[in-house]
Order: sequence, then structure tokens, then C-alpha cells
Amino acid sequence: MKIKVDYDLCESNALCEAMAPEVFWLDDDDFLQLHTDQTTDENIDNVKRAVAACPRAAISLIED
Repeated sequence: MKIKVDYDLCESNALCEAMAPEVFWLDDDDFLQLHTDQTTDENIDNVKRAVAACPRAAISLIED
């Protein structure tokens, strides 16, 4: 699955980074960045938790 971020909705509050630091990170200007836009067997559970925790629903998963 592919990870999609709606940067217009994203508040960069770092909840996703806390749940899946292997995927999400905030840069020096506090903007959300992705290490990868693909899920793996190793990160899928953390990514799903990050999607569910996003207060603005800015993160979604899309079938490849």
C-alpha cells in the first residue's frame, strides 16, 4: 500500500512520527516528511496506527 499525506490538512503535530518513526519525520522547519511512501510487512501496523491517530485525517493508505 502507498502512504499519502494531504499536506494542506497536515498540522505537523508529530503524532505520526511518534507512532511510525521509520516512515514519518519532521524536518528542521517542522514540516512532515516521509522516509518512504510505501508500506512493508514491518511497518504496516505502525503506519495504520499513525493514520488512525492523525487528528486532521491528513494521512491515508492507497492500494498500489
